[in-house]
Amino acid sequence: MSAHDGLDNDCIFCKIIRCEIPSFKIFEDDSVFSFMDINPVAPGHSLVIPKFHTPNIFEAPDIWAAATVNGIQRLARAVKETLNPDGINILQANGPGAAQSVFHLHMHVVPRWADDDVKMNWGISPGDMDAIGKLAKQISKNVN
Repeated sequence: MSAHDGLDNDCIFCKIIRCEIPSFKIFEDDSVFSFMDINPVAPGHSLVIPKFHTPNIFEAPDIWAAATVNGIQRLARAVKETLNPDGINILQANGPGAAQSVFHLHMHVVPRWADDDVKMNWGISPGDMDAIGKLAKQISKNVN
């Protein structure tokens, strides 16, 4: 894996990797680049992106998906050490239906506090166990 192989000329995140657009960098290595989100949900909201342009998790080569997850673990540990939040959400969106706004694989670290009023959690309500079981079997047939 090389830092600037496979980057897209028009992608805002690829431009951040190439330092063509300024960012508040947290860390980078040969595989990933981490920086602060400039539209934060909470203080410490930050991202990790692979140094390879891939639009989403579906199209990401395994090596780049793994590197991104390793980077998010490093970032989450640093955010936890720095801010000592009550919890952390790790978020990753794919496609417009999931509100993906930049089509370059990226993962968010969002520090959370018990009464922060951030609206991204959902309530717990039991589902239909038969329907869940049937869907699990259908999904398992498509695992590669």
